[in-house]
Amino acid sequence: MDQNSFEFERFFDISPDLLCIAGYDGYFKKINPAVKDALGYSYEELYARPIHEFIHPDDRALTAHVRSELIRDNVLLNFENRYLTKSGKVIWLAWSSQPIDDQKLVFAIAKNITLKKRHESERNALLENINKINQNLKQLSFTAAHDLRAPVNNLMELMSFINTDHVTDKETVEMLDLLKYSISNLKDTLNRYVDRLKENQTIHTTKENVNLPAVLDPILLSIKSLITSSKAKVQVDFEAFQDISFNKTCMESIFLNLLSNSIKYCNPEVTPIISIRSRFFNGTKQLIIEDNGLGIDVKKYQDQIFGMSQSFHQNEDSKGIGLYLVHNHVTSMGGKIAIESEINQGTRFIIDFENEKCLQD
Repeated sequence: MDQNSFEFERFFDISPDLLCIAGYDGYFKKINPAVKDALGYSYEELYARPIHEFIHPDDRALTAHVRSELIRDNVLLNFENRYLTKSGKVIWLAWSSQPIDDQKLVFAIAKNITLKKRHESERNALLENINKINQNLKQLSFTAAHDLRAPVNNLMELMSFINTDHVTDKETVEMLDLLKYSISNLKDTLNRYVDRLKENQTIHTTKENVNLPAVLDPILLSIKSLITSSKAKVQVDFEAFQDISFNKTCMESIFLNLLSNSIKYCNPEVTPIISIRSRFFNGTKQLIIEDNGLGIDVKKYQDQIFGMSQSFHQNEDSKGIGLYLVHNHVTSMGGKIAIESEINQGTRFIIDFENEKCLQD
């Protein structure tokens, strides 16, 4: 054996890829150890049986068709099919082949892509599951928003029978007016959600010019009773900027959920203080919402904070949905949200509107 032949044989034998020479008659003529190791058969078994017997039954017809095209002098690249090993295990191979017509031979190289296929299958299963969850969430949201309108309409009807002309207590009148406003605001919110859900069946959530004070003020009014009963102080500063390109409904939900959480998880040992302010940071618009409440152990729950059904305090009213919605609202609009928090030291949410690049005055 000359030097060139020796080097070829050595390359053939040590290659991790599956190398083979097959005849037009459908039998292996020469294979390297990688083929034997992958399929688990002996050389004698692999040479004695037609190649199609090693192929997965469901892939034999397609492979036969591709092979017939190949021997018509068509180069084959990245053809994937399944083989059965001697132990019955299924492996995936990706083939690139070149026919040599005058010798009635096919030179082929295959890569074992079984692990890749497994990962693809797992990813597809995960995506399918996520899609089902999203569809279920859409249906749940639509049903809840739609069905809640009936009792809200009933409350509005009952409130219409209440005549405050003969009520002399000013505080009672104020509370009744606030109740009427809250019920009306709830109805409007539910109607907007239903409309938005209908729109989202065909289009993505759209951006619009959103004035932060105009969105925040009705939210503060709608939860006035919560703010009053908790004796919370809400500090608002939109001096840096007041307008953003966002979605009004999403912004309403963000304010409502973060403010409600700040009140729900306030520290009973101190007066609740909630700060809402805008700022420029490295030329980017940011919204900061922070409180002096119970806080969250960020190091412990870092990967769970914005997940569905995650709760970090013993509160029977906690459903673990608010922060999940806030995160989705922000990211769906192209922004980012970060959290800084420590137990009993309060919580700060930083919403970064990445698409809002501006020069600070």
